[in-house]
Amino acid sequence: MSASNARIKEARRLSRRSVRAERRLFLADGPNAVTEALAAGVVEEVFATREAAQRHPDLSVTLVDDRAMRALSDSVTPAGLVALCRFLDVPADQALVGPYVAVCAHVSDPGNAGTLIRCADAAGAGGVVLAGDSVDLYNAKTIRATAGSAFHLPIAVGLSAEDAVDAAKQAGYAVVAADGSGETDLFAAGDVLAGPTAWLFGNEAHGLPPALLERADHRVRIPIHGRAESLNLSTAAALCLYESARAAR
Repeated sequence: MSASNARIKEARRLSRRSVRAERRLFLADGPNAVTEALAAGVVEEVFATREAAQRHPDLSVTLVDDRAMRALSDSVTPAGLVALCRFLDVPADQALVGPYVAVCAHVSDPGNAGTLIRCADAAGAGGVVLAGDSVDLYNAKTIRATAGSAFHLPIAVGLSAEDAVDAAKQAGYAVVAADGSGETDLFAAGDVLAGPTAWLFGNEAHGLPPALLERADHRVRIPIHGRAESLNLSTAAALCLYESARAAR
């Protein structure tokens, strides 16, 4: 199948968020994402170059030429496998499960959002909510940054940040905002994290707005012992979520 094929052109259009939203389809790029998408049962079709198909003889694929693969993949050096997948987000009540969850408010960078989802998966979180003006879950860079974790745990999208906080409270979670000026030190927050916890993470550059901080039940800071001004969002999320994992275990 060549790049001029109508099916390739239609799949290529999924690089636009509006088209993804209309068709509720997205592209998962690379062997890891394709394997995890297949295991999750959300794959409509797998496109592969002849070389990639030979490396993965167990997969049922549609063969495409190199030019078509470059049209489907946004990688600088495509791995030769791209899956056409159905949307996998769930309603908020299905993502607000387990002893601790992550709620992202206005997280704008796809790499940070994807890495945060990966950290939540690794730390054993029940689910993730991408709320407010957060980046599109189905952005190719977001999916790639999850390293397959987008297919492992329930993720909700489309809520306002305020509604996400309210939904977490209604589900029985204490909402704990990660905030550099928080009144509680993360490593002295055992009592705070002992019960069901919804971690609230804000925008990479601006953090959480005052109104959301006020809605939180607790505000927890990660101590900075060196001279760094702050931590990257996904690094901070990993520390917070693993403290919840430790408290839960």
